[in-house]
Amino acid sequence: MPPKRRHPHTTSTAPPPTNKPPRPSALAKAHHISARTEAEIREAFTLFAIAEPSAKHSTTTPSASSLARSSLPVSSLRRALLALGCPPTSPAELASLIEAADPTASGAVSYEHFVAVAALKLEARGADERRGEVREAWGLFVGRGGGAGDGGGGGFAGGEDEDGDGDGDQRRITIADLRRVARELKEEVSEEVLRDMILEANGGRSVQSGVGVREFEGVMRRVGVFGSHG
Repeated sequence: MPPKRRHPHTTSTAPPPTNKPPRPSALAKAHHISARTEAEIREAFTLFAIAEPSAKHSTTTPSASSLARSSLPVSSLRRALLALGCPPTSPAELASLIEAADPTASGAVSYEHFVAVAALKLEARGADERRGEVREAWGLFVGRGGGAGDGGGGGFAGGEDEDGDGDGDQRRITIADLRRVARELKEEVSEEVLRDMILEANGGRSVQSGVGVREFEGVMRRVGVFGSHG
C-alpha cells in the first residue's frame, strides 16, 4: 500500500494591522469635530476638572461615565481653554463663554458644555488661520499690483468691501496680476488659460471683473488648501 502523500504545510499570514483613525463619538459628531480634536479637548478638560473619588485614580483614558461625573470649576475655564490653545481674547468674551458653559450659574462646567464651548473656539481659531492664509496668498498676486498700463483694467474694480471685513479693500486680482506671477515663476501660460482662470474663479462674470477676496478664498477651498475640518 503506497504511503499517503503529505500535503505541504501552509502558513496563513495575518493581514497587517491597519491604523484606522478612531471613530468620533456622538458628542463629537454633534459639534462637527473629529475624534482627535475631541481627545485634545478631553485632555484640556481633565487637567483642571474635579472628579469624584471613584474617578480620580484611573490611569487610562477617562471613560464617558467618569467624564460625566467630573466638572470644571468656572474659575478654571480660561486656563483649560488656554491649555487647548484658544483662550478668550477679552474679559467680555470670557464672561460670554462662562454664561454659555454654565447656563445654570452653578459654578461648574460639565464635560458636554466644555466640548461645546471649546469646539466653537477652535472653529473660530481655524477661521482666523484660514483668513490669514488667504491674505498671505492674496498678497502674492496683488502686492505689487497690475495697473491699467499692463492691460489689466486697473488695480481696483467694483465698489463694495470685497472681503466683508469693513476695511474697504476693493482690490481685485486682474489678468495683469496673473501675467506677472506667471513671469516671476517662469511659466509659459497662454492668454486663453489666464482668462479661463479668471472666469472660473469669479463664476464667469467677465475677465475685466477680476477676482475678489471671497472668490479667491473659494478657489482655495475648492482645491483643498484648507484640508478637512477637525
